[in-house]
Amino acid sequence: MQEFDCRQDLGFLPKAEIHRRQTALFNAHLRHLRNDSPYYREALAKFPDREYSLEELQDFPITDKSDFTNFGQQFIAVPREQIADLGFTSGTTGMPCQIAYTKRDLARLAYSDATGFLSAGMKPGDRVLLTCTMDRCFIAGLAYFSGVMAMGATGIRNGLNTVESHAEILMRLKPEGIVGVPSFLARLVRYLESNHLDCRSVRTAMCIGEPLRRSDLTLTELGEQLNSYWPGAAHSTYAASETQSSFAECAECAGGHAAADLVIPEILDQNGNRLPNGEIGEIVLTPLQVEGLPLLRFRTGDMGFLIPDDCACGRNTPRLGPIVGRKAQLLKVHGTSIYPATFTATLDDLPGVEEYYLEITGAELSDEVTVCVARDPAHPELTEKALQERIATRARVKPRVRLVSLEEARLHVYGRSRKPTRFFDLRNRKQP
Repeated sequence: MQEFDCRQDLGFLPKAEIHRRQTALFNAHLRHLRNDSPYYREALAKFPDREYSLEELQDFPITDKSDFTNFGQQFIAVPREQIADLGFTSGTTGMPCQIAYTKRDLARLAYSDATGFLSAGMKPGDRVLLTCTMDRCFIAGLAYFSGVMAMGATGIRNGLNTVESHAEILMRLKPEGIVGVPSFLARLVRYLESNHLDCRSVRTAMCIGEPLRRSDLTLTELGEQLNSYWPGAAHSTYAASETQSSFAECAECAGGHAAADLVIPEILDQNGNRLPNGEIGEIVLTPLQVEGLPLLRFRTGDMGFLIPDDCACGRNTPRLGPIVGRKAQLLKVHGTSIYPATFTATLDDLPGVEEYYLEITGAELSDEVTVCVARDPAHPELTEKALQERIATRARVKPRVRLVSLEEARLHVYGRSRKPTRFFDLRNRKQP
Protein backbone atom coordinates (compact mmCIF):
# COMPACT_ATOMS: atom_id res chain seq x y z
CA MET A 1 0.00 0.00 0.00
CA GLN A 2 1.50 3.31 -1.09
CA GLU A 3 2.46 6.09 1.29
CA PHE A 4 0.99 9.54 0.81
CA ASP A 5 3.65 12.11 -0.10
CA CYS A 6 2.47 15.57 -1.12
CA ARG A 7 5.97 16.42 -2.38
CA GLN A 8 5.36 14.11 -5.35
CA ASP A 9 2.55 15.64 -7.43
CA LEU A 10 1.37 12.79 -9.64
CA GLY A 11 -0.67 15.22 -11.71
CA PHE A 12 2.43 16.00 -13.78
CA LEU A 13 2.79 12.38 -14.93
CA PRO A 14 1.84 11.57 -18.54
CA LYS A 15 -1.88 10.96 -19.02
CA ALA A 16 -1.28 7.32 -19.94
CA GLU A 17 0.60 6.72 -16.68
CA ILE A 18 -2.08 8.46 -14.61
CA HIS A 19 -4.69 6.30 -16.35
CA ARG A 20 -2.69 3.14 -15.59
CA ARG A 21 -2.30 3.99 -11.91
CA GLN A 22 -5.94 5.00 -11.53
CA THR A 23 -7.05 1.74 -13.16
CA ALA A 24 -5.04 -0.27 -10.63
CA LEU A 25 -6.37 1.81 -7.73
CA PHE A 26 -9.93 1.52 -9.05
CA ASN A 27 -9.76 -2.27 -9.08
CA ALA A 28 -8.25 -2.34 -5.59
CA HIS A 29 -11.14 -0.10 -4.55
CA LEU A 30 -13.68 -2.51 -6.07
CA ARG A 31 -12.11 -5.43 -4.20
CA HIS A 32 -12.37 -3.51 -0.93
CA LEU A 33 -16.03 -2.73 -1.62
CA ARG A 34 -16.84 -6.37 -2.43
CA ASN A 35 -14.96 -7.86 0.50
CA ASP A 36 -15.55 -5.37 3.29
CA SER A 37 -18.56 -3.11 2.65
CA PRO A 38 -21.91 -4.75 3.54
CA TYR A 39 -23.75 -2.27 1.33
CA TYR A 40 -21.63 -2.74 -1.78
CA ARG A 41 -21.27 -6.49 -1.29
CA GLU A 42 -24.96 -6.66 -2.16
CA ALA A 43 -24.98 -3.79 -4.65
CA LEU A 44 -22.16 -5.33 -6.71
CA ALA A 45 -23.31 -8.94 -6.46
CA LYS A 46 -24.32 -9.13 -10.12
CA PHE A 47 -20.97 -7.79 -11.38
CA PRO A 48 -18.39 -10.51 -12.17
CA ASP A 49 -15.35 -10.56 -9.91
CA ARG A 50 -12.71 -9.50 -12.45
CA GLU A 51 -10.49 -6.60 -13.43
CA TYR A 52 -12.33 -3.57 -14.87
CA SER A 53 -11.22 -0.67 -17.05
CA LEU A 54 -11.89 2.95 -16.07
CA GLU A 55 -14.17 3.18 -19.09
CA GLU A 56 -16.43 0.59 -17.43
CA LEU A 57 -16.92 2.77 -14.35
CA GLN A 58 -20.08 4.21 -15.90
CA ASP A 59 -21.65 0.73 -15.88
CA PHE A 60 -21.64 0.57 -12.07
CA PRO A 61 -24.53 1.76 -9.87
CA ILE A 62 -24.72 5.30 -8.55
CA THR A 63 -24.76 6.00 -4.81
CA ASP A 64 -27.23 8.64 -3.67
CA LYS A 65 -27.25 10.64 -0.43
CA SER A 66 -30.55 9.00 0.45
CA ASP A 67 -28.70 5.68 0.59
CA PHE A 68 -26.83 6.99 3.63
CA THR A 69 -30.11 7.75 5.34
CA ASN A 70 -31.47 4.27 4.68
CA PHE A 71 -28.33 2.13 5.04
CA GLY A 72 -25.84 4.28 6.98
CA GLN A 73 -23.91 1.71 9.00
CA GLN A 74 -23.77 -0.74 6.10
CA PHE A 75 -21.32 1.56 4.30
CA ILE A 76 -18.64 1.22 7.00
CA ALA A 77 -16.02 -1.21 5.71
CA VAL A 78 -13.66 -1.66 8.68
CA PRO A 79 -14.02 -3.17 12.17
CA ARG A 80 -15.00 -0.73 14.87
CA GLU A 81 -11.57 -0.85 16.52
CA GLN A 82 -9.96 0.52 13.33
CA ILE A 83 -12.07 3.69 13.32
CA ALA A 84 -9.94 6.59 14.51
CA ASP A 85 -12.40 9.45 14.02
CA LEU A 86 -16.13 9.91 13.50
CA GLY A 87 -17.36 13.00 11.73
CA PHE A 88 -20.53 14.32 10.16
CA THR A 89 -21.31 16.22 7.00
CA SER A 90 -22.57 19.77 7.53
CA GLY A 91 -26.20 18.84 6.80
CA THR A 92 -26.65 22.02 4.75
CA THR A 93 -29.25 20.38 2.49
CA GLY A 94 -30.50 17.54 4.69
CA MET A 95 -29.73 15.19 7.58
CA PRO A 96 -26.01 15.14 8.50
CA CYS A 97 -24.32 11.89 7.46
CA GLN A 98 -21.89 10.00 9.69
CA ILE A 99 -18.44 9.37 8.23
CA ALA A 100 -15.88 6.96 9.70
CA TYR A 101 -12.15 7.54 9.24
CA THR A 102 -9.26 5.19 9.89
CA LYS A 103 -5.80 6.53 10.69
CA ARG A 104 -4.86 6.04 7.03
CA ASP A 105 -7.99 7.92 5.92
CA LEU A 106 -6.88 10.87 8.04
CA ALA A 107 -3.44 10.72 6.43
CA ARG A 108 -5.18 10.61 3.05
CA LEU A 109 -7.18 13.75 3.93
CA ALA A 110 -3.98 15.57 4.91
CA TYR A 111 -2.34 14.51 1.64
CA SER A 112 -5.35 15.69 -0.38
CA ASP A 113 -5.35 19.18 1.12
CA ALA A 114 -1.57 19.51 1.23
CA THR A 115 -1.40 18.71 -2.49
CA GLY A 116 -4.00 21.42 -3.18
CA PHE A 117 -2.29 24.00 -0.96
CA LEU A 118 1.06 23.43 -2.65
CA SER A 119 -0.43 23.63 -6.14
CA ALA A 120 -2.00 26.99 -5.22
CA GLY A 121 1.36 28.40 -4.20
CA MET A 122 1.71 27.77 -0.47
CA LYS A 123 5.19 26.70 0.60
CA PRO A 124 6.81 24.70 3.40
CA GLY A 125 7.59 27.08 6.23
CA ASP A 126 4.59 29.32 5.54
CA ARG A 127 2.34 30.36 8.39
CA VAL A 128 -1.32 29.69 7.57
CA LEU A 129 -4.22 31.30 9.45
CA LEU A 130 -7.23 28.95 9.70
CA THR A 131 -10.54 30.79 10.13
CA CYS A 132 -12.70 27.63 10.16
CA THR A 133 -13.85 25.44 13.01
CA MET A 134 -12.29 22.12 14.02
CA ASP A 135 -14.97 21.25 16.56
CA ARG A 136 -18.57 19.96 16.24
CA CYS A 137 -17.39 16.85 14.34
CA PHE A 138 -16.46 19.03 11.35
CA ILE A 139 -13.89 17.07 9.36
CA ALA A 140 -12.95 19.83 6.90
CA GLY A 141 -11.36 21.99 9.60
CA LEU A 142 -9.25 19.05 10.73
CA ALA A 143 -8.34 18.27 7.11
CA TYR A 144 -7.12 21.83 6.48
CA PHE A 145 -4.98 21.82 9.61
CA SER A 146 -3.59 18.36 8.81
CA GLY A 147 -2.89 19.46 5.24
CA VAL A 148 -0.95 22.48 6.45
CA MET A 149 1.22 20.25 8.66
CA ALA A 150 1.69 17.63 5.91
CA MET A 151 3.14 20.24 3.55
CA GLY A 152 5.59 21.41 6.18
CA ALA A 153 3.85 24.67 7.03
CA THR A 154 2.61 26.07 10.35
CA GLY A 155 -1.08 26.21 11.24
CA ILE A 156 -2.60 29.06 13.25
CA ARG A 157 -5.93 27.70 14.54
CA ASN A 158 -7.87 30.85 15.34
CA GLY A 159 -11.08 29.18 14.12
CA LEU A 160 -14.53 30.75 13.95
CA ASN A 161 -13.72 34.08 15.54
CA THR A 162 -14.31 37.80 15.11
CA VAL A 163 -12.72 39.89 12.39
CA GLU A 164 -10.99 41.84 15.15
CA SER A 165 -9.37 38.66 16.48
CA HIS A 166 -8.16 37.58 13.05
CA ALA A 167 -6.88 41.08 12.32
CA GLU A 168 -4.79 40.93 15.49
CA ILE A 169 -3.31 37.58 14.42
CA LEU A 170 -2.54 38.98 10.95
CA MET A 171 -0.79 42.00 12.47
CA ARG A 172 1.22 40.03 15.03
CA LEU A 173 2.21 36.87 13.12
CA LYS A 174 2.23 38.03 9.47
CA PRO A 175 1.00 34.73 7.99
CA GLU A 176 1.64 34.01 4.31
CA GLY A 177 -1.56 31.97 3.91
CA ILE A 178 -5.16 32.07 5.06
CA VAL A 179 -8.06 29.59 4.75
CA GLY A 180 -11.68 30.65 5.03
CA VAL A 181 -15.10 31.29 3.55
CA PRO A 182 -14.92 34.04 0.87
CA SER A 183 -17.73 36.16 2.34
CA PHE A 184 -16.01 36.17 5.75
CA LEU A 185 -12.58 36.88 4.27
CA ALA A 186 -14.08 39.79 2.29
CA ARG A 187 -15.58 41.14 5.51
CA LEU A 188 -12.16 40.79 7.15
CA VAL A 189 -10.55 42.69 4.28
CA ARG A 190 -13.10 45.51 4.57
CA TYR A 191 -12.34 45.74 8.29
CA LEU A 192 -8.60 45.90 7.62
CA GLU A 193 -9.05 48.62 5.01
CA SER A 194 -11.46 50.72 7.06
CA ASN A 195 -9.06 50.62 10.01
CA HIS A 196 -6.00 51.31 7.83
CA LEU A 197 -4.30 48.07 8.92
CA ASP A 198 -1.49 46.74 6.75
CA CYS A 199 -1.85 42.95 6.81
CA ARG A 200 -0.59 42.26 3.29
CA SER A 201 1.73 39.39 4.17
CA VAL A 202 -0.85 36.90 2.78
CA ARG A 203 0.21 35.42 -0.58
CA THR A 204 -2.38 32.64 -0.78
CA ALA A 205 -6.02 32.72 0.33
CA MET A 206 -7.70 29.31 0.04
CA CYS A 207 -11.44 29.96 -0.27
CA ILE A 208 -13.82 27.27 0.95
CA GLY A 209 -17.55 26.63 1.10
CA GLU A 210 -18.72 29.36 -1.30
CA PRO A 211 -18.18 30.12 -5.01
CA LEU A 212 -15.27 32.39 -5.80
CA ARG A 213 -15.67 32.38 -9.59
CA ARG A 214 -18.40 32.51 -12.17
CA SER A 215 -18.86 29.80 -14.79
CA ASP A 216 -16.58 31.71 -17.18
CA LEU A 217 -13.84 31.58 -14.49
CA THR A 218 -13.96 35.32 -13.82
CA LEU A 219 -13.84 36.35 -10.18
CA THR A 220 -17.00 37.24 -8.31
CA GLU A 221 -17.14 40.56 -6.46
CA LEU A 222 -15.96 38.72 -3.33
CA GLY A 223 -12.95 37.39 -5.22
CA GLU A 224 -12.20 40.86 -6.58
CA GLN A 225 -12.29 42.29 -3.06
CA LEU A 226 -9.82 39.69 -1.83
CA ASN A 227 -7.44 40.17 -4.74
CA SER A 228 -7.59 43.95 -4.43
CA TYR A 229 -6.11 43.69 -0.93
CA TRP A 230 -4.04 40.51 -1.39
CA PRO A 231 -3.12 40.65 -5.13
CA GLY A 232 -3.43 37.26 -6.83
CA ALA A 233 -4.00 35.45 -3.54
CA ALA A 234 -7.57 34.16 -3.97
CA HIS A 235 -7.85 30.48 -4.91
CA SER A 236 -11.08 28.52 -5.12
CA THR A 237 -11.57 25.01 -3.73
CA TYR A 238 -14.31 22.38 -3.83
CA ALA A 239 -14.85 19.37 -1.58
CA ALA A 240 -17.58 16.89 -0.73
CA SER A 241 -17.17 15.58 2.82
CA GLU A 242 -18.60 12.16 1.98
CA THR A 243 -15.93 11.53 -0.67
CA GLN A 244 -13.04 12.76 1.49
CA SER A 245 -11.51 14.44 -1.57
CA SER A 246 -10.94 18.04 -2.63
CA PHE A 247 -10.22 20.08 -5.75
CA ALA A 248 -8.07 23.21 -5.59
CA GLU A 249 -7.00 25.82 -8.12
CA CYS A 250 -3.35 25.82 -9.10
CA ALA A 251 -1.40 29.00 -9.80
CA GLU A 252 -3.25 29.37 -13.13
CA CYS A 253 -6.59 29.78 -11.30
CA ALA A 254 -8.44 28.06 -14.15
CA GLY A 255 -10.32 25.23 -12.49
CA GLY A 256 -9.70 22.88 -9.58
CA HIS A 257 -7.30 19.92 -9.66
CA ALA A 258 -7.60 16.91 -7.36
CA ALA A 259 -4.75 14.58 -6.43
CA ALA A 260 -4.49 12.12 -9.34
CA ASP A 261 -4.53 9.04 -7.12
CA LEU A 262 -7.49 10.01 -4.91
CA VAL A 263 -10.63 10.53 -6.96
CA ILE A 264 -12.27 9.97 -10.34
CA PRO A 265 -14.80 12.69 -11.29
CA GLU A 266 -17.75 12.35 -13.65
CA ILE A 267 -20.42 14.80 -14.82
CA LEU A 268 -23.84 13.20 -15.36
CA ASP A 269 -27.10 14.43 -16.87
CA GLN A 270 -30.48 14.00 -15.16
CA ASN A 271 -30.79 10.48 -16.59
CA GLY A 272 -27.42 9.36 -15.25
CA ASN A 273 -25.59 9.54 -18.59
CA ARG A 274 -22.04 10.82 -18.67
CA LEU A 275 -21.66 14.28 -20.25
CA PRO A 276 -18.70 15.48 -22.30
CA ASN A 277 -16.25 17.95 -20.81
CA GLY A 278 -17.60 21.49 -20.79
CA GLU A 279 -21.26 20.56 -20.30
CA ILE A 280 -22.99 21.26 -16.99
CA GLY A 281 -24.39 18.36 -15.00
CA GLU A 282 -24.27 16.74 -11.58
CA ILE A 283 -20.83 16.10 -10.10
CA VAL A 284 -20.37 12.40 -9.31
CA LEU A 285 -17.20 11.29 -7.53
CA THR A 286 -15.53 7.93 -6.95
CA PRO A 287 -12.93 8.33 -4.18
CA LEU A 288 -9.93 5.99 -4.25
CA GLN A 289 -7.85 4.60 -1.37
CA VAL A 290 -10.53 5.13 1.29
CA GLU A 291 -10.73 2.50 4.04
CA GLY A 292 -13.47 3.41 6.52
CA LEU A 293 -16.29 4.62 4.26
CA PRO A 294 -15.46 3.74 0.64
CA LEU A 295 -17.96 4.96 -1.95
CA LEU A 296 -18.68 4.27 -5.59
CA ARG A 297 -20.02 6.92 -7.97
CA PHE A 298 -21.35 9.21 -5.25
CA ARG A 299 -23.87 11.86 -6.33
CA THR A 300 -22.83 15.10 -4.69
CA GLY A 301 -25.97 17.05 -5.64
CA ASP A 302 -23.70 19.85 -6.90
CA MET A 303 -23.91 21.05 -10.49
CA GLY A 304 -20.70 21.80 -12.35
CA PHE A 305 -18.57 20.89 -15.34
CA LEU A 306 -15.13 19.60 -16.29
CA ILE A 307 -12.94 22.01 -18.25
CA PRO A 308 -12.09 20.45 -21.62
CA ASP A 309 -8.64 21.88 -22.42
CA ASP A 310 -5.29 21.13 -20.77
CA CYS A 311 -4.08 23.34 -17.92
CA ALA A 312 -1.17 25.67 -18.55
CA CYS A 313 0.41 24.50 -15.27
CA GLY A 314 1.31 21.19 -16.93
CA ARG A 315 -0.81 18.92 -14.75
CA ASN A 316 -2.73 16.22 -16.58
CA THR A 317 -5.61 15.79 -14.14
CA PRO A 318 -9.21 16.82 -14.97
CA ARG A 319 -10.12 20.32 -13.82
CA LEU A 320 -13.43 21.01 -12.14
CA GLY A 321 -15.06 24.32 -13.03
CA PRO A 322 -16.99 26.56 -10.61
CA ILE A 323 -20.10 25.13 -8.97
CA VAL A 324 -23.16 26.62 -10.66
CA GLY A 325 -25.76 25.39 -8.16
CA ARG A 326 -27.23 22.44 -6.31
CA LYS A 327 -29.50 20.00 -8.09
CA ALA A 328 -32.04 20.08 -5.25
CA GLN A 329 -32.09 23.90 -5.32
CA LEU A 330 -33.12 24.38 -8.94
CA LEU A 331 -36.08 26.77 -8.79
CA LYS A 332 -39.02 27.39 -11.10
CA VAL A 333 -40.00 31.06 -10.73
CA HIS A 334 -42.74 32.41 -12.98
CA GLY A 335 -41.94 29.72 -15.52
CA THR A 336 -38.19 30.38 -15.48
CA SER A 337 -35.74 27.73 -14.25
CA ILE A 338 -33.02 29.35 -12.17
CA TYR A 339 -30.39 28.42 -9.57
CA PRO A 340 -29.99 30.50 -6.39
CA ALA A 341 -26.42 31.27 -7.49
CA THR A 342 -27.87 33.74 -10.01
CA PHE A 343 -29.32 35.78 -7.14
CA THR A 344 -26.26 35.45 -4.92
CA ALA A 345 -23.85 36.43 -7.70
CA THR A 346 -25.81 39.65 -8.21
CA LEU A 347 -25.74 40.50 -4.51
CA ASP A 348 -22.04 39.62 -4.17
CA ASP A 349 -21.30 42.12 -6.93
CA LEU A 350 -23.35 44.93 -5.38
CA PRO A 351 -21.54 47.47 -3.16
CA GLY A 352 -23.45 48.24 -0.02
CA VAL A 353 -24.85 44.74 0.53
CA GLU A 354 -23.49 43.63 3.89
CA GLU A 355 -25.22 40.23 4.16
CA TYR A 356 -28.14 38.34 2.62
CA TYR A 357 -30.07 35.08 2.45
CA LEU A 358 -32.92 33.58 0.38
CA GLU A 359 -36.23 32.18 1.60
CA ILE A 360 -38.08 29.89 -0.80
CA THR A 361 -41.83 29.31 -0.50
CA GLY A 362 -44.51 28.09 -2.91
CA ALA A 363 -46.34 24.97 -3.93
CA GLU A 364 -46.31 22.44 -6.74
CA LEU A 365 -44.14 23.80 -9.58
CA SER A 366 -44.35 27.49 -8.69
CA ASP A 367 -41.65 28.87 -6.41
CA GLU A 368 -41.58 32.23 -4.67
CA VAL A 369 -38.24 33.77 -3.74
CA THR A 370 -37.78 36.34 -0.99
CA VAL A 371 -34.32 37.92 -0.90
CA CYS A 372 -33.52 39.19 2.59
CA VAL A 373 -30.81 41.85 2.51
CA ALA A 374 -28.85 43.70 5.18
CA ARG A 375 -27.46 46.89 3.64
CA ASP A 376 -24.70 49.24 4.68
CA PRO A 377 -26.30 52.35 6.25
CA ALA A 378 -24.06 54.40 3.95
CA HIS A 379 -26.10 53.13 0.96
CA PRO A 380 -29.69 54.32 1.55
CA GLU A 381 -30.27 54.15 -2.21
CA LEU A 382 -30.51 50.37 -1.88
CA THR A 383 -34.24 50.34 -1.30
CA GLU A 384 -36.27 47.16 -1.66
CA LYS A 385 -37.48 48.31 -5.07
CA ALA A 386 -33.98 49.25 -6.26
CA LEU A 387 -32.62 45.87 -5.17
CA GLN A 388 -35.50 44.08 -6.86
CA GLU A 389 -34.82 45.87 -10.14
CA ARG A 390 -31.08 45.19 -9.93
CA ILE A 391 -31.64 41.47 -9.34
CA ALA A 392 -34.21 41.27 -12.14
CA THR A 393 -31.71 42.69 -14.63
CA ARG A 394 -29.50 39.61 -14.30
CA ALA A 395 -31.93 36.94 -13.09
CA ARG A 396 -34.79 37.75 -15.50
CA VAL A 397 -37.29 37.34 -12.65
CA LYS A 398 -38.38 39.77 -9.94
CA PRO A 399 -38.10 38.26 -6.47
CA ARG A 400 -39.56 39.78 -3.37
CA VAL A 401 -36.97 41.81 -1.45
CA ARG A 402 -37.04 42.44 2.27
CA LEU A 403 -34.55 44.62 4.14
CA VAL A 404 -33.40 43.11 7.44
CA SER A 405 -30.92 44.08 10.12
CA LEU A 406 -27.34 42.88 9.92
CA GLU A 407 -27.83 40.97 13.17
CA GLU A 408 -30.84 39.09 11.79
CA ALA A 409 -29.02 38.26 8.56
CA ARG A 410 -25.94 36.94 10.34
CA LEU A 411 -28.07 34.85 12.67
CA HIS A 412 -29.62 33.13 9.65
CA VAL A 413 -26.44 32.76 7.62
CA TYR A 414 -24.00 31.68 10.33
CA GLY A 415 -26.16 30.48 13.21
CA ARG A 416 -27.60 27.20 11.90
CA SER A 417 -24.73 25.29 10.33
CA ARG A 418 -20.95 25.01 10.42
CA LYS A 419 -20.93 26.54 6.94
CA PRO A 420 -22.65 29.76 5.79
CA THR A 421 -26.24 28.95 4.81
CA ARG A 422 -27.98 31.37 2.47
CA PHE A 423 -30.70 29.11 1.05
CA PHE A 424 -33.71 28.35 3.24
CA ASP A 425 -36.32 26.06 1.68
CA LEU A 426 -39.67 26.77 3.37
CA ARG A 427 -41.76 24.98 0.75
CA ASN A 428 -44.30 22.41 1.91
CA ARG A 429 -44.62 19.98 -0.96
CA LYS A 430 -45.98 16.50 -1.29
CA GLN A 431 -43.26 14.06 -2.20
CA PRO A 432 -43.81 12.30 -5.53
